[in-house]
Amino acid sequence: MKKLVILGAGTAGTMMLNKLYNALDKDEWQITIVDQHETHYYQPGFLFIPFGIYEKKDVIKPKSDFFPSGINAITAQIDKIEPDNNRVLLKNNQVVTYDYLIIATGARIAPAETEGLQDKLWHKNIFDFYTIEGATALANFFKYWKGGKLVLNITEMPIKCPVAPLEFVFLADSYFTKRGIRDKVDITFVTPLDGAFTKPRASAILGDFLDKKNIKLITDFDIARVDNDKKEIISWEEDEIPFDVLVTIPTNTGDPAIERSGMGNELNFIPTDKHTLRAEGYDNIFVIGDATDLPSSKAGSVAHFEADILYENFLSVIEGREPQAQFDGHANCFIESGFGNGILIDFNYDTEPLPGKFPLPGVGPFSLLEETKMNHYGKIMFRWMYWNFLVKGLELPIESNMSMAGKRM
Repeated sequence: MKKLVILGAGTAGTMMLNKLYNALDKDEWQITIVDQHETHYYQPGFLFIPFGIYEKKDVIKPKSDFFPSGINAITAQIDKIEPDNNRVLLKNNQVVTYDYLIIATGARIAPAETEGLQDKLWHKNIFDFYTIEGATALANFFKYWKGGKLVLNITEMPIKCPVAPLEFVFLADSYFTKRGIRDKVDITFVTPLDGAFTKPRASAILGDFLDKKNIKLITDFDIARVDNDKKEIISWEEDEIPFDVLVTIPTNTGDPAIERSGMGNELNFIPTDKHTLRAEGYDNIFVIGDATDLPSSKAGSVAHFEADILYENFLSVIEGREPQAQFDGHANCFIESGFGNGILIDFNYDTEPLPGKFPLPGVGPFSLLEETKMNHYGKIMFRWMYWNFLVKGLELPIESNMSMAGKRM
């Protein structure tokens, strides 16, 4: 019997589990999925928790709810992968062998990488919202905060969901306006990039939104350390930015097991063929989602589009053929802009976000690079789509590779 092992039961790993379970002969294949956690988090929902839109219960479900019957699910921490021996060592001393391996170990925040970030003010005046603990702690803080200097800082790229920091400050503007204290809250968006976003066209438009909402933009800021006593973030050039509350997007890294396995780059992301999703140097290993080093966004939509490509290529490889499906870096992101509005961007490796209608030309119902109510509804509806379609590996009516239909050059 052939063995497929999937490491990681988050968005990407669970999608692949369900897609391949339905495609592989149960008499010929044993499928094993490994993850150290039993809870599945709807991570896009973390953004809404600090503003009281979602609660913790709205973004969690048991991982087992999405596992098909007949697969082997192991709850354990990964020690390391031994790719030359086709096996995975687990922290519980279990050894899992494989014929084919799919790595979906994701990304995580590493606040300890920045001096002073995870110090005495951590989750008191310094918060993340990329973890459930950080998002809920910030929600409790905001409920009683009377105002002051709110600074959001991206430490370095790449990060999970690169539009989320922008969404955060847009929602903060809306939240404090509705509370009647926006005039008492000074919001500053601090980034190491040379603009508001990674893509120049969208960056210019999103930068205008920051300006219209009276959110100060500071670019090219490379944080070196945090002074907890003075409440300042300090760059390598010794520029200082004071804060009363700091919302940080810490350094994002791959799973520590990837480092122990000797398979990752300096941030523990795995060198991956950006089109076929094969791990570089390993014919029987594929990588998907945030675990890759691809020059695409680390976002749920990207993992979804990658899953369709990986599915085709996996079936080709096990049948003795070379992988033919090509991932083009497609990303599709709804951006909450506050006050019940949203923006939508659609792009890939080579094509900047463009204006137009999505997914149907001239019809939409969503508008690209425009702020509309419908785009906000798309963002809100996505949670239902995520739980009921996406992680179950079911097909969605969006092409894996980016379509130019409906876009204006």
